[in-house]
Amino acid sequence: MLRIHFTGRDLARVRIAARPDALWETILSFHRLRDKRGAAVFGEWRSEARARLNDEIRLLASLVPVRGYFPDFLTPPEGVLGPEPAMEALRETPPARVRRDLLLLAGGRPQPVRHRELAEGSPGAMGALVGALRAYHRAAVAPYWPHIRARVEADRAARGRALLDGGADRLLESLPPVMRWRPPVLEVDYPADRDLRLDGRGLLLVPSFFCRGTPVAFHDPALTPVLVHPVRHTADCVAAGRLRPYGTVGADIGSLGKLVGQTRSAVLRAVGTGCTTGELACRVGVSAASASQHASVLREAGLIVTLRNGSAVLHTLTPLGSALLRGGTAVPELTEAVR
Repeated sequence: MLRIHFTGRDLARVRIAARPDALWETILSFHRLRDKRGAAVFGEWRSEARARLNDEIRLLASLVPVRGYFPDFLTPPEGVLGPEPAMEALRETPPARVRRDLLLLAGGRPQPVRHRELAEGSPGAMGALVGALRAYHRAAVAPYWPHIRARVEADRAARGRALLDGGADRLLESLPPVMRWRPPVLEVDYPADRDLRLDGRGLLLVPSFFCRGTPVAFHDPALTPVLVHPVRHTADCVAAGRLRPYGTVGADIGSLGKLVGQTRSAVLRAVGTGCTTGELACRVGVSAASASQHASVLREAGLIVTLRNGSAVLHTLTPLGSALLRGGTAVPELTEAVR
């Protein structure tokens, strides 16, 4: 178990990542690629991703074991800015930090030649690592980025609503069951027994599509405290939202054809930054049953995501839904992601 100890100052400095983190999603997706669990969500993605991959797996597998520790330097904070800023930050990692993390990864065993070259600060070795990560990201993560982003933003909206309704206490109570808020300690299901004392630094919560089961934190307690936790893949979300590559999200012609009409357009606009079914009904001026029906059609078309938030459900726009409201304007970051 991981026990995260908060002070009053830490509670005031709890934050939620503004968007999915490109490198956390990349590294954690590599875990999902090699396990057989979660077939309902990840099964088709595994088959499609493996068909696109070549030699990237070999280098990454030596740095990211199936279980246990992987180097902290692989997930710099610039990951929230996108893949390229993250890759450049990774390239600039001080050799001393790379060396320390790789020694920890080796656990006293002899290091592979490529790891020794990385530890010695070889530009060629670091370039090969960045190249492998970039190629893997483009093959296994970037084509699905709109879907990943929609799920993460839906989770972020649910956490943000909890924060507005009841402050940091309510936010921490709203986290998935693998995390339990017992003031002033957040208990987290974790493969090792650890205590993390925030000491006034606060905590950055990073919802992740590819995080499954237990959350993930940095091994080095001196780094900015981060807790990567799984978004909820509920039964209705799985049925309507398996990972699909960019270009097919919401491409079901039958579903899109149902969108014609002013009422449904009004429903889509009313979703805005997130609302419950009851709030949606009030904003549009329809019954709760009608609002739920319209939301179901929009969800099937890939235009909104629905996430259960306590006893209510919370609807949020997907990148495709936002683009439709803008009149077809390209979704930011997608052009870069699929190059």
